[in-house]
Amino acid sequence: MDHAVSTTLPVEWVTEPGWLDYPKAVAAMQARAAAIYAGDAAERVWLVEHPPLYTAGTSARDADLIAPGDIPTHRTGRGGQWTYHGPGQRIAYVMLDLTRPHGIVPARDVRQFVAGLETWLIETLAGFGVQGETRDGRVGIWVVDPATGAEAKIAAIGVRVSRWVSYHGVALNVAPDLAAYDGIVPCGIRAHGVTSLAAQGVGASMAAVDTALLAAFHRVFGAEAHDSAATPLPPQPAAGGKY
Repeated sequence: MDHAVSTTLPVEWVTEPGWLDYPKAVAAMQARAAAIYAGDAAERVWLVEHPPLYTAGTSARDADLIAPGDIPTHRTGRGGQWTYHGPGQRIAYVMLDLTRPHGIVPARDVRQFVAGLETWLIETLAGFGVQGETRDGRVGIWVVDPATGAEAKIAAIGVRVSRWVSYHGVALNVAPDLAAYDGIVPCGIRAHGVTSLAAQGVGASMAAVDTALLAAFHRVFGAEAHDSAATPLPPQPAAGGKY
């Protein structure tokens, strides 16, 4: 049996003030995903910042945590390996009903959903004159130093899909402390570094990045979005596993 008919409400676009506790964020995402599945809530894009922390995805290796104890760590259900979250990084948690199409993303196609997230980030970066690129076998968005040819990751992607509703999402480095990445092997990749808009010479504010994300979201996912107060649902477990 499929889930209840999806709500036709526009996608909620929520900006969380301050630094959000990570376990509270995960509990709220799980609750929202369950409500979307039941047809009781609109889809949501939730923009947050976290205090400094490392998260380990389902493929994370213990050996890739280089400095245990220096920064709090959290095991999480998203795909991927180790990554860093902290102030100056814009995280967009994306909770969409994937049983229906969204712009360039067809229904029930997780691979194309991830490709849509990549396109969204690339278009956002283009608005600041930064050329973001994808690489075969490396999830995320990369930039290339034209002088040296060196590649560095500027945005990470890690999602989970439960009963065809997505949660977790993307992390775009605006102006975080890049030295914090020294405590892990980011995404299990040792051969390339990590960068940010600030490191690329772009002094964009978080508000400007949010505006660019919203505009690119409309173009890529073809969804009407509206601002909403940051009022996550009370925590409750999300049923189902990954597709």
